[in-house]
Amino acid sequence: MKLCLRAAAVTCLALSSLLAMPSAIAQDYPSRSVKFVVPFGAGGPADIYARQLAQHMSEALKQSFVVENRPGAGSIIGSDAVAKSPADGYTLLVMSNTHTTNESLTPNKPFQLMRDFVPIAAINYSDLVMVVHPKVPAKDLKEFIALAKKEPGKLNYGSSGPATPYHMAGELFKAMSGTDIVHIPHKASGEMRSAVIGGHVQMAFDAVTTMTANVKAGQVRALATSAAKRSSVLPDVPTVAEAGVPGYESTIWLGVMAPAGTPKAVADKLNAEINKVIAKPEVKAAWDKQGAVALTMTPAEFDAYLRKDIEKWARVVKAANLAK
Repeated sequence: MKLCLRAAAVTCLALSSLLAMPSAIAQDYPSRSVKFVVPFGAGGPADIYARQLAQHMSEALKQSFVVENRPGAGSIIGSDAVAKSPADGYTLLVMSNTHTTNESLTPNKPFQLMRDFVPIAAINYSDLVMVVHPKVPAKDLKEFIALAKKEPGKLNYGSSGPATPYHMAGELFKAMSGTDIVHIPHKASGEMRSAVIGGHVQMAFDAVTTMTANVKAGQVRALATSAAKRSSVLPDVPTVAEAGVPGYESTIWLGVMAPAGTPKAVADKLNAEINKVIAKPEVKAAWDKQGAVALTMTPAEFDAYLRKDIEKWARVVKAANLAK
């Protein structure tokens, strides 16, 4: 009888310890530096907002949050490194709709997004702006479409690499406008930006958060913005839909994921802390001036958002015959 009682007590103690583990893990996390891996080049939206987020997270959680840029292969190199990292919450992926596009554009990559990662939190989204070099003889979108149809295959557009929002915005535009424009990929958004400003490529879709200053400086000409409504930072620029391609809509959004197997308690704590950051009045005010809109979701809501976006871009990839 004593042995039975002792065994029962040990079992209860073990179960109590297991039940207490998630809260203990979350309470102790983070106990050392946390790394945000940005699989894109420096100076783009993912890099900029990851650094802002890291600063606020460091202040809130009293541990260092650092950003590491690991660009290459349309985000695959850096993302694969995170997928292979320990699932302990100390290596996180800053991702975008590049990742949801790559699920169908590059199906043979070494990881699968919804298998090898868990959603943590969304960050924000922003419009894209379609710009041309000032020497391009098109003053508005309809003139640009007419020029592209007159000279099929002669105009080109830049992107920061295959599957990036800039690439897919261009492909969606081509498909919906019936134009033949050549894609010129670059290694990072900074290179793409320099290329269109320098006239090495004729057109590009870029985030309003990073290209608006160049538009206002007259370095490029804005033909249209990409969302359903006009951008708050470029209110005089029409949307692609109203300027000549009805139904067009494409934005860039950012989020955070972690390697599959990351404890739920850690994921939930990160989600709560990230949502606190993007809800700060000073953060929202700064983002409003840049044209970025906060996205506040639970991990489950972000999971559903990702799956819906994967389906959306799979249709575009199939229609444009882009899969590798």
